[in-house]
Amino acid sequence: MNGPHLLYLSRADVEAVGLGMREIIDAVEKAFVEKGQGRAEMPPKPGIHTAPDSFIHAMPAYLPGIGAAGIKWISGYPNNPKRGLPYISGLLILNDPETGFPTAVMDATWITGMRTGAATAVAAKYLARTSARTLGILACGVQGRTNLLALREVCANLETVLAYDVVPANQQAYVEEMGARTRLNTVGVSRPHEAVVAADIVVTSGPILKDPNPIIQPKWFKEGALGVALDYDSYWKPEAMAVADKFCTDDIPQLNYYRSLGYFKNIPGIHADLAEIVSGAKPGRESDSERCFAMHLGLAIEDMATARLVLSRAKEKGLGTALPL
Repeated sequence: MNGPHLLYLSRADVEAVGLGMREIIDAVEKAFVEKGQGRAEMPPKPGIHTAPDSFIHAMPAYLPGIGAAGIKWISGYPNNPKRGLPYISGLLILNDPETGFPTAVMDATWITGMRTGAATAVAAKYLARTSARTLGILACGVQGRTNLLALREVCANLETVLAYDVVPANQQAYVEEMGARTRLNTVGVSRPHEAVVAADIVVTSGPILKDPNPIIQPKWFKEGALGVALDYDSYWKPEAMAVADKFCTDDIPQLNYYRSLGYFKNIPGIHADLAEIVSGAKPGRESDSERCFAMHLGLAIEDMATARLVLSRAKEKGLGTALPL
């Protein structure tokens, strides 16, 4: 094709690339190293909100160390499942760092799910006990699945998954699917308390709510556990977060930006962001008795690092459709 063009990758193309979770974890960890060493450009994500508790966010980032530059335009609509549509949808654009020209447009749904799980795995590598055996999953959707797949890569002793969802059918489907897929002892529980109180790692991934009514209480968060919130503070009571010995996030400027919009009304002081921990600037877990907490907002550097791999592999395999600019 003559003249400038870009490669369009549908969701089917993105999945057909065949990236493994371990590759994505490694790419996301490298992105956090780059950020921790001051080699990333990533402004807080602006957004628009067309319905209650919905969002459409613009997420730009540049990682010069790996030649990844671009933007993700991503939405989350909690009523979509009632319409037979996924909660999350979006597109991702990669640009040539030297010319600024778009080089690819790809579906962002699969990338979002996988890189979010990978970020949790990176956090667990530094903040979870190496002896962690039990994982609590609250919300059995896409993130419940990708987070389990990612944590299985870094938690060598993981044996049991305690799964809870407000929709019993979703919970049962998760138990059957993920038990067979991971060969871990995957058990559905009838109350959120059961998925938290015995867990060494707890991951919550319900809808993000501006005015939440959280249910996880301080006494549920056991000594030595790691809590990971992908749904802001929608599941965790402020008092439960406050018992953490180390409260961390993936990006402090972004968290403060969302505070200015009315989110995170009552959270503890921040020990570090994940990039500081991964790059060695601040310590992660220092004892088996510490309670650690990771508040993950989702970062564009994770998307760009993953999308760069997707594009490279798609070209190798001849996937996608070339479109003129």
